[in-house]
Parts: sequence; C-alpha cells; structure tokens
Amino acid sequence: MPYCTKADLIARFGEGELQAIAHDASGKIDNAAVDRACDDASGEIDGYVSAAGYPVPLSPIPRIVTAYACDIARYRLYDDHATEQVQKRYDDAVKFMRSVSRGEVKLGISTGQGSSSAGGVQMNPGRQVFNGGGF
Repeated sequence: MPYCTKADLIARFGEGELQAIAHDASGKIDNAAVDRACDDASGEIDGYVSAAGYPVPLSPIPRIVTAYACDIARYRLYDDHATEQVQKRYDDAVKFMRSVSRGEVKLGISTGQGSSSAGGVQMNPGRQVFNGGGF
C-alpha cells in the first residue's frame, strides 16, 4: 500500500495542479501515472526507513511520511519540469528521510526492536546535552 494516494495529492496541491502535471489524452487525471508516482515515492521512502530498522511497509503510516510521500510523488510527476518550490520540497523530504535512516529522527512507531510512541517524531541529535553535573 502506498504512503500517499491521488486523494492525498489533491488535498495538498489541488485537483487543477494534478491534472496539469498528470493528464491523459482526454485531459483527465492519469490515474495510472499518479499511482506509479505514489508507488515510486513509497519505494524511495522504504529504502530510507528500512535502513533505520523499520519494517516496511510502515504500519501505521505516520502523517509526516504521507506528507513527504506527497512531495516526492509530486516531484516525480513534474519530471524534468519541476519548479523551484517542487524541487525544494523534494529535497527537504529526502533530507528528512536521510535523517531517519541515520537514526537522527525517529518516526514514533516501532522498529520491532523496542518501544513505540503514538505517531510523533522524536529528534535524536546524537550528542549528550546534560551529563549529570560534570563538565
């Protein structure tokens, strides 16, 4: 199951934009192209999150993953014609996913190796802030 759907893309970016970047010969939204982009985005995300130890596909799907899956799918639909904003959102999604793969950001779901929390994102910068009073 993909991490985003046509309905998610329409909710975030509008039906008009989706129709403009993914239309068939009749001018209607090309559902096959949209499904392909959503599947590709999900596969890209799976590559990052599996490196962090999360079982894929993710279940439940954190909202942040759906948001970034939409950005990745949108970028793929634009193909070589991505605007600066679309490119930036894609780059931000990849940056976030790389942070997940390095363990710097937790998705708030179980990796199967420990406990989970309810859908939040946890930052783990990898440095000790307090050391019990010693300097």
